[in-house]
Amino acid sequence: MSKHVVLATEKPFSASARDQILAILKDARYEAVALEKYSGKGALIDALKNADAVIIRSDIIDAEVLGGAAKLSLVVRAGAGYDNVDTKTAKERGVAVMNTPGQNANAVAELVLGMMVMQARNLYDGSTGSELKGKTLGLHAFGAVARAVATIAQGFGMQVLAFDPFVGADAMKAAGVEAVSSVEALYERSRYVSLHIPATAETKGSIGKDRLLKMPKGATLINTARKEVINEKELLAVLEERPDFRYSTDIAPSAETLQLIKEKYAARVYSTPAKLGAQTGEANVNAGLAAARQIVAFFENGERQFVVNP
Repeated sequence: MSKHVVLATEKPFSASARDQILAILKDARYEAVALEKYSGKGALIDALKNADAVIIRSDIIDAEVLGGAAKLSLVVRAGAGYDNVDTKTAKERGVAVMNTPGQNANAVAELVLGMMVMQARNLYDGSTGSELKGKTLGLHAFGAVARAVATIAQGFGMQVLAFDPFVGADAMKAAGVEAVSSVEALYERSRYVSLHIPATAETKGSIGKDRLLKMPKGATLINTARKEVINEKELLAVLEERPDFRYSTDIAPSAETLQLIKEKYAARVYSTPAKLGAQTGEANVNAGLAAARQIVAFFENGERQFVVNP
């Protein structure tokens, strides 16, 4: 029996990426449909009633959505992070969840460096700024995006440090990156810190005064990871206490925090209008096509390499 696959994207892929994704699925003789720019959870639940698999981006797959998808076997998040999927409930219902690690890495890495240049040049306000060459960059975690950031930063002539308890020092050394022994040392030594940690019980709210106040004079924090890892109250306190501290983020803070930033710290803080890290044509194609191919390999060959809830 042909599989029914839904491409569910409230924030759609580019038209070219969408068409190529659907083409891969249709070439496998699957029924493939796109649900784009939908409004409300009800539309997603209706679309998944007869679905065997779904490709998503930042769309929420929670217990309610899973409960209405009786045939669903596979959810593929086109991207690295998957905290928008209730992986525990999915596993209980026999639904595999996959991501597509590394496919968006270069796009996000280029945004990180763009934000660093923007802050170094005082948000392009016309005043005298500084250069990245010779400065120290600390990578908080060393996954695919951080590795791409390291490569580009080295091209700028930066010294790159990293802390990741799950990655060996030898792997970092092979990438030309110095491994530091503690997260405290990373912040103490880094003029720039780029966050690449997931939002977990251990990391939520973990980036606050204890770490940020240890950063050197002229420090800049770049967040393309997750909003939830920032302790927003303490971030505001750091901005107040240290006029030299700067922050750029690809994930808008809460409305209240954002309003305070606009009123008091707009010259030192930048937030993109929407999450833009993976929003390039190339990343759209890379992640979307990987997701489609993983679905075909899952159903045709039992391939489970990228399952995150085994």
